[in-house]
Amino acid sequence: MLFDRLQTLALLQLGDSAYPAGGFAFSWGLEGLAADGMLANRSELDRIIADQLERRWASMDRVLLRQAFRAEDCVVIARVDRLAEAATPSAEMREGSRRAGRALLGVWFKLDGPLSVAYRGLVASDTRLGHLAVVQAVVGRDAGLSLEAAELVSGWTLVTGLVSAAVRLGIIGHIEAQRSQDAARMLLARLLEETPPTDALPASFTPFIDIAVSRGPLRHVRMFTT
Repeated sequence: MLFDRLQTLALLQLGDSAYPAGGFAFSWGLEGLAADGMLANRSELDRIIADQLERRWASMDRVLLRQAFRAEDCVVIARVDRLAEAATPSAEMREGSRRAGRALLGVWFKLDGPLSVAYRGLVASDTRLGHLAVVQAVVGRDAGLSLEAAELVSGWTLVTGLVSAAVRLGIIGHIEAQRSQDAARMLLARLLEETPPTDALPASFTPFIDIAVSRGPLRHVRMFTT
């Protein structure tokens, strides 16, 4: 793959934790796990990140992103979005994904991304639409990314969001955060080496996180979504 300076710079911009995208604001249940004493160190964090990458992102978010990226128009993208809704059993995870996705879409709407502007009209009229993985595909297309680059941003945003949440919760420090990112980077690279079948259906199995997120009203586990 030839070095593309513009695309590399776009990757740096979209993958930066300072970028105003919703994926960095949702901590995917880490608050609940920490409150229950089930997340106290970097080793436990690394296991959670690996679980999320392998059992959710690679088998679900990546599949949805690829379908939305290749969709010919907004109507087809919306079908993928509804599939994301149906494939996510946890109400809290559905809400978090939509909130994160809609936040990201709002940024690119303000940046006048043509596909983002068109798709936001559909999202505004249907509360089931706006899931993060689907919006990442829409934004990736507006940013001129290749499918492979959009996948990189999607996977890395998940990693950075989890690590940033752990830092804010005081579970790890900044040096440990870099070590967690190093480990996750190697895993993400391995996962990206395998291409999902074109007819793959989105599926995930992360009951540990789903239960933690569902305890949100009792443990205030959505502190980073506001």
